[in-house]
Amino acid sequence: MAAPEGTRGNGGDEAGMFANRLRKGAKHFRKWARAQGLTAFRVYDRDIPEYPFAIDFYGDCVHVTEYPRRRALKSGTAETQRTEVLEAVAAVLEVPAERIFVKTHTPQPWGRAQYGRVGEGSGRLVVEERGLKFWVNLGDYLDTGLFMDHRDTRQRVREEARGKRFLNLFAYTGAFTVYAAAGGASSTVTVDLSNTYLDWAEDNLDLNGLANSRHELIRADAKAWVDAQAEGAERYDLIVCDPPSFSTSKKMTGSFNVQRDHVRLLDALRTLLAPGGVLYFSNNFLGFQLDAKAARGWKSVEELTPASIPEDFQRKDIHRCWRMVAP
Repeated sequence: MAAPEGTRGNGGDEAGMFANRLRKGAKHFRKWARAQGLTAFRVYDRDIPEYPFAIDFYGDCVHVTEYPRRRALKSGTAETQRTEVLEAVAAVLEVPAERIFVKTHTPQPWGRAQYGRVGEGSGRLVVEERGLKFWVNLGDYLDTGLFMDHRDTRQRVREEARGKRFLNLFAYTGAFTVYAAAGGASSTVTVDLSNTYLDWAEDNLDLNGLANSRHELIRADAKAWVDAQAEGAERYDLIVCDPPSFSTSKKMTGSFNVQRDHVRLLDALRTLLAPGGVLYFSNNFLGFQLDAKAARGWKSVEELTPASIPEDFQRKDIHRCWRMVAP
């Protein structure tokens, strides 16, 4: 099968191989997504090692994330390859350039934040996921506002939430909260350090007709907030904790390192759970290892990965996720 016009420049055979893989992925996952009730889904996930890109549909737009290797950045070949990939995306997916959003996820030293604005006021739209709606922003930030790799865990939360007191920590834009509220949670508490993300979470609740006084949004350093709540009387039946690998901010005391700090964090979370309460704990730190001490004191600890990772994500190291039950 011929490569799309414009993909035959540097490394034409490889570019043609990429285009064919993209075409195959798009054909399969478009049909799959319709059956799943999704308008946001992945069609290419760094399938070919020589083409380190993630390509996602968000409604009628395409979001392309580049993961360039340091050698390619230094040699200048990354720019040439990016041009080939974008030409293939436009041709194969039949999407005009103005609806293609491109981000570069550059290699960073450990401890340097990946987040922050990368654009201004563009690419905001609504996507659907299993009967629920979410605002995403394809232009302003490295991440879009919806972590699609946690789609199946969100569904688990919805199925378990009825009548439960739900807590969402490091909540980002509140997608887990929307699922819990839609599942009939008696109350939800959503904690994040960013006013921007909390406003976004409120918009998501409102978009689904779920914004009311039973759903509380709190701006706080989640780790410090958990420590402060341990002495209080409030207990939760269902908690989601999906912290970043590393975080530091003027708004928080010290830094957070998920490998270093997870034992203390999980101990504190266990005290916030009602008897028999459930914690979903996840993170996306490549190489993360759950310390044996972190598993002590729980009634059960079950790792869900890689089964928790949806079919459209070919890379099974995008996160690790556990379901932990309090005694």
